[in-house]
Amino acid sequence: MPWGRIAGYFRPYAFLLAGVIGSIVLGSLLGLVQPLLIRGIIDRAIPQRNMVLLSELTGLIVTTALASAAVGVLQGYLNARIGQGVMFDLRNEMYRHLVRMPLQFFTNTKTGEIMSRVNNDVNSLQMVVSDTVANSLRNVISVVITVATMFALNWQLALLSLVILPLFIVPTRRVGRMNYNLRKRSQEKLADLSALMQETLGVSGILLVKTFNKEPSEVERFEAKNRELMEAQMRQSLVGRWFFMMLTTISTAGPAIIYWYGGRLVMGDAMTLGTVVAFTAYLGQLYGPVSALANIHVNVMGSAALFSRLFEYLDKPVEIEDRPGAVDVGRVRGQIQFENVYFRYRPGGEWVLRGIDLTIEPGQLVALVGPSGAGKTTLSYLIPRLYDPEVGRVTLDGHDLRDVTLSSLHGQIGVVTQETFLFHASLRDNLLYAKPDATEEEMEAAAKAAYIHDMIQGLPDGYDTLVGERGYKLSGGEKQRIALARVILKNPRILILDEATSALDSHSERYIQAALQPLFQGRTSIVIAHRLSTILRADQIVVIDGGRVVEKGTHRELLARGGLYARLYAEQFADQEAGQPVDGESALERDLNVAGGGQG
Repeated sequence: MPWGRIAGYFRPYAFLLAGVIGSIVLGSLLGLVQPLLIRGIIDRAIPQRNMVLLSELTGLIVTTALASAAVGVLQGYLNARIGQGVMFDLRNEMYRHLVRMPLQFFTNTKTGEIMSRVNNDVNSLQMVVSDTVANSLRNVISVVITVATMFALNWQLALLSLVILPLFIVPTRRVGRMNYNLRKRSQEKLADLSALMQETLGVSGILLVKTFNKEPSEVERFEAKNRELMEAQMRQSLVGRWFFMMLTTISTAGPAIIYWYGGRLVMGDAMTLGTVVAFTAYLGQLYGPVSALANIHVNVMGSAALFSRLFEYLDKPVEIEDRPGAVDVGRVRGQIQFENVYFRYRPGGEWVLRGIDLTIEPGQLVALVGPSGAGKTTLSYLIPRLYDPEVGRVTLDGHDLRDVTLSSLHGQIGVVTQETFLFHASLRDNLLYAKPDATEEEMEAAAKAAYIHDMIQGLPDGYDTLVGERGYKLSGGEKQRIALARVILKNPRILILDEATSALDSHSERYIQAALQPLFQGRTSIVIAHRLSTILRADQIVVIDGGRVVEKGTHRELLARGGLYARLYAEQFADQEAGQPVDGESALERDLNVAGGGQG
């Protein structure tokens, strides 16, 4: 376990840790005073019938108790400040790292698993980072000071007390290892449960559960995973209980031995009764911290499992990041080139893109068409560097995208994905996400351009209307138009539309098509084609099949070649002539993944 790495999270709080150590030393010294005061009462004040001395000693006992309590309050504050600070830093580091992870990480990892690590695992560390460090320091300091005081009182009794200390320490390593494994398993089961809830209790998930009448089976699945979690946590809670029972027994037997041996010394006038009583009190101050240290070791080993789970994520490489010396691309013309690009989602897997050579000139509207799974969406993902090609390169105005800073690249690109995502916030907040400093006039102009302004104005709260989780209070067409308004407000130099109009009815589509015409002008636009009207408008049509560019050209050029595009268009024309659309859509829309096909 990288203990040095864990300790690094405490270094920013070195000053506070020094305060904790100081308060621990002071508290331990105050704790040593009371047994000595009790010895004075037993050996001097009571035998001498000295009321003044008795009052002074009892008063000092109360005073030291109050002082010790005050020091404890200070120490508690410092502990909390350090612990919460470390957790704050851990959460921030985890989130900063996660948002930099490549898109593939999120497609391969359950959202509930990610949330469990950020929330459950970090929260479970609260006790360790808040209390364990301070308790360990306090107990170590207390043991050292107590042992020194015990030897000063009577070295024979001190040695007798230390003989049984190994019984506290020896079993801790094995018990700690067991707790590590069980704690890790418990957190894995908790992550599984969180992932299940994330999937089934979200709006999309619960809609699927209800419409397929799966409530009973999902309840059974939840109860099964919940039972696995309960059993794992039960095993964790029971680990080492026999060990802790032994510690309790030893803690009880120790004072008994001291009373037996010390009593013999008192009977032989070799020691005063007050010294024996004081020594027994010190014995409690010795065995208590030693037992606590053994317990802390077991708990720390369990918490090490949590750190290991966090480090698993923190150590995952950030595959898409700025190269050393990456440049700010500035305002671009918008020329995009794919040069012999090969791409696959995992090493050794099937190529998704194969030898793509494509040039998109500034200001061009390019329509990507092809069957579902042909690689259209993957190709579009390479432009904002959501992925990097394994072979070849993608350039923007001649710059390899890997030599350009991500922030400047993303500042030039606007994307409308095939699945519109809206935050559970107001319409205003969702629109201003593209440009937080936009004026009211700019925001409304963007909404008007997307033909959504009138609908928003008709709502009771207007632009302050909450859209619900993932925008489920809006229709599919309304969500698409909000997404278009958002990218219009950003005003990017390069526009990528991935099936952006697939959810629109014919009435809304006419308005959107009208809005897209000026939006396309003056900027480079890449559209994964949805409708024939978009394809016909394109300056260049790129036909992709099997991860390759099989045809490219204008509508008339491709028809004249009689290839794949011409065949698909002929099917479209034949259907229109017959007046019998296939399943409510044209054959071209179906084959080109126009009206709801999967990610291509």
